[in-house]
Parts: sequence; C-alpha cells; structure tokens
Amino acid sequence: MNDDGKVNASSEGYFVLVGFSNWPHLEVVIFVVVLIFYLMTLIGNLFIIILSYLDSHLHTPMYFFLSNLSFLDLCYTTSSIPQLLVNLWGPEKTISYAGCMIQLYFVLALGTTECVLLVVMSYDRYAAVCRPLHYTVLMHPRFCHLLAMASWVSGFTNSALHSSFTFWVPLCGHRQVDHFFCEVPALLRLSCVDTHANELTLMITSSIFVLIPLILILTSYGAIVRAVLRMQSTTGLQKVFGTCGAHLMAVSLFFIPAMCIYLQPPSGNSQDQGKFIALFYTVVTPSLNPLIYTLRNKDVRGAVKRLMGWE
Repeated sequence: MNDDGKVNASSEGYFVLVGFSNWPHLEVVIFVVVLIFYLMTLIGNLFIIILSYLDSHLHTPMYFFLSNLSFLDLCYTTSSIPQLLVNLWGPEKTISYAGCMIQLYFVLALGTTECVLLVVMSYDRYAAVCRPLHYTVLMHPRFCHLLAMASWVSGFTNSALHSSFTFWVPLCGHRQVDHFFCEVPALLRLSCVDTHANELTLMITSSIFVLIPLILILTSYGAIVRAVLRMQSTTGLQKVFGTCGAHLMAVSLFFIPAMCIYLQPPSGNSQDQGKFIALFYTVVTPSLNPLIYTLRNKDVRGAVKRLMGWE
C-alpha cells in the first residue's frame, strides 16, 4: 500500500467475487440452473460445429459464420461459468489477480467479437436475400474468412485497450468485486480515484461495438423485409423469415442485455440487477442460440438424417 492509501491488487494476490452471496438460500438453485444451461451450451454448440464440419451441404457462408458463433459462445461461457460454479458450490469466492485479469480480457474480447460477428451474419443474410444473383461472388470463401478474422481481431484489440486501462486504476484497500466474474464496471467501483475517463472510454467503445453494430443489423434487416415483401413465393417468404427471424431473435437476446450493462456509467444501475442481467447473457443466451438456429431448420434436419444414414 502506498502513502495515500491506494493499493495495487497484484500485491494482494487475489480478489473476492461476491457473486450471489447476498442470497445464500438461492445459491444452490442458481448452481443447478447455471450447470444445466452450461451443459446445454456445450452440447448444442459442439453439435452445430461438428455437424457443419461433417456435412458438405452445410459448407456455406451461413453455417461457416454460425460455426464461428458457436465456437465463440463455447469460449465465452467457459471464460466465466466454471469459476461461477466453483464459487456457488463452496465457501471460497476468491480468484487470483492473474485469473481476474485473464477473465476480464477474454470475457470482454469474446463479447465484443460476438457484436461484430452478428453484423457479419446479418450482411450474409442481406446478400443472400437482396443480392441472390451475386451472392457467390459477394460471399466468396476467402472474403468470409477475412470477415470472421476481422470480427475476432477487433474484439481482442478492443479488450486489450479496456483491460489495460482498468488494471492501471489504483484500488482502495478492499478486494471485493460485487459481481460473479471480473468485468470493467464492477472493477471500476473498487477504485479510489476519479474513473470518469475510464467510464467515458467504456461508453464510447461500447457505443462503437454495440450501438453501431445494432444499427447496421437493423438496416440490413430493413432491406431484407422490403425485398421479402416483394416476393411472390410463399415458400420463399417462409424460408427467409425462418432464417432471418432466428438471427434477429439471437441479436435481441444478446444486444438488449449488453446495452443495459455497458451503455450507462457503473454508478447508474443497480448492481444486483446488473448481476442477473449479466447472468442472462452469459448463461442463457449462448445456450439458446443453437436451439434458435436449428429448430425447424430443414438444412440441419437433413444433415442429421444424412449423418445417421436415415436417407
């Protein structure tokens, strides 16, 4: 500790993740619910990745990006959920300084990557519906790989900026993070100096990686709706609405909670409310994505039948 009472967390060696300690009677229930959703996430997303790889009919841009999303969701949940399960099960709620720093970096990197990847997926749907004759040229495999790589690089670069800014902030003695994982707003609350610069940086980059992607997605789907309404084929209408409706549902489940958390200052929302919102987008949303994208999906059903030798 230095002369003015500021403390460097790395010298203390660990943080305490308060999590849901205020509701000890709920911890067992939350543990069971989180474990079920985590297993659903692992099984559902691995299913999509393996099926997309094994079935040549699914070697299309849409399923390439969907496999990326599934892999992303697997990494995203694994960066925070195992630690949450350990903390919910036992009395120990600690995480090492290095563990907290790594967790913060990956949660932020993967969350940002998902924002950008969902834009890329909406562009793919736009090209498929609005520019069908040019689709194979527009969504060339090399271009698809570049778009996917750009999503990952932008997410990890943005996270490097925030993680370094957050861990330079001096803390005030106590090491209790009032959250179930290490995230920027919760860590900024531990600071004993003015964090307005950090909060402003967070809001600006959140606007870039949350609001702008959301606007681009809605613009893409506005164009898709206009194109669909001009279609004469009822079957075509149903197919387009089925695919695009699934994507829009996934977008809503991800972006609405993210906006509630990151588009206001850390002091601007109830921390308890923030925990449950974060629990939703880190646990529930990744487990629902495989169901949303595969339910009533003829391509996936056909791929499963071919894999099982049923046709």
